[in-house]
Amino acid sequence: MRQFSSMLNGLARSLRGNNSGNDDGRETAEVKTKDAKRNELILRSSGSVNVDGSNNFASVFSKRGRKGVNQDCAIVWEEFGCQTDMLFCGIFDGHGPWGHFVAKEVRESMPSSLLCNWQETLAQASIDPDTDLESNKNHERFHIWKHSYLKTCAAVDRMLERHKKINSFYSGTTALTIVRQGDLIYVANIGDSRAVLATTSDEGNLVPVQLTVDFKPNLPQEAERIIQCKGRVFCLHDEPGVHRVWLPDEESPGLAMSRAFGDYCIKDYGLISVPEVTQRHITGRDEFVVLATDGVWDVVTNQEAIQIVSSTPDKAKAAKKLVESAVRAWKKKRKGIAMDDISAICLFFHTC
Repeated sequence: MRQFSSMLNGLARSLRGNNSGNDDGRETAEVKTKDAKRNELILRSSGSVNVDGSNNFASVFSKRGRKGVNQDCAIVWEEFGCQTDMLFCGIFDGHGPWGHFVAKEVRESMPSSLLCNWQETLAQASIDPDTDLESNKNHERFHIWKHSYLKTCAAVDRMLERHKKINSFYSGTTALTIVRQGDLIYVANIGDSRAVLATTSDEGNLVPVQLTVDFKPNLPQEAERIIQCKGRVFCLHDEPGVHRVWLPDEESPGLAMSRAFGDYCIKDYGLISVPEVTQRHITGRDEFVVLATDGVWDVVTNQEAIQIVSSTPDKAKAAKKLVESAVRAWKKKRKGIAMDDISAICLFFHTC
């Protein structure tokens, strides 16, 4: 608690004496990003992250599907923002002709933008007489992270629209991210990737807890918003059960998710880039969380996923084992259908 109070006081002092505000915060975030890269605290490819003294162990793996270039990408950032008790991880699933560029751009810009907005929001809260960060710490921390995520995602989407080298009009990406701060995790989801927690039941069995909603266009609240905005939701004849978002007067773009960055051709017709943000307290019963793109969840159940991960002796190979299992499931369950890109992050909460 003393460390948290000290951090608040430092942020408050910097905010009071900072006339340029967000510019300085952004510079600080960029410096911390460069430090993390130099100290090998950021992983952007298949592999694992295990920092001495950390309670986290992360395994990452991605495999290209049969549709062209791999449009999935991921990131794990230990000691997020130079905070030893924080970790950021995210998985991004691009789509459209520029989807792989969009996904990588969001992966590069979102963490530092979130860090900047979190520091700014935290500093503002520390000098707000109506905010009591000490007596109701978890409640206030959640609202600070939620506000920071909402601000970040809106800024990232605006940045993409103005980007001179990436055409996001008919391309976009989902984004599923987690911040672990001590014994709390904050989950923010845009799109149809999914986070599943593995926890131990009262009977001693490992059971899955789905932490996110797959934002598909046929979900009642999503379909209602799209229809109210004059967009359309329906399945093609050769894809029964696959609901997509369409423009009012043409069969385009046919997005299979209701939330995404980019895709400006349909942003006025119900597609949004607003994340659902939730939090969860991690206990001794919670073993790990799996973040994976829909290439996994299209063919693997939540229960199967946590069983595959938990039965892998080498944690560093857990994500690869899950992805390879999904590849086999695609060949068995979806014959004749081009396999999607398949990516996963397995974040373990206990390193021993």
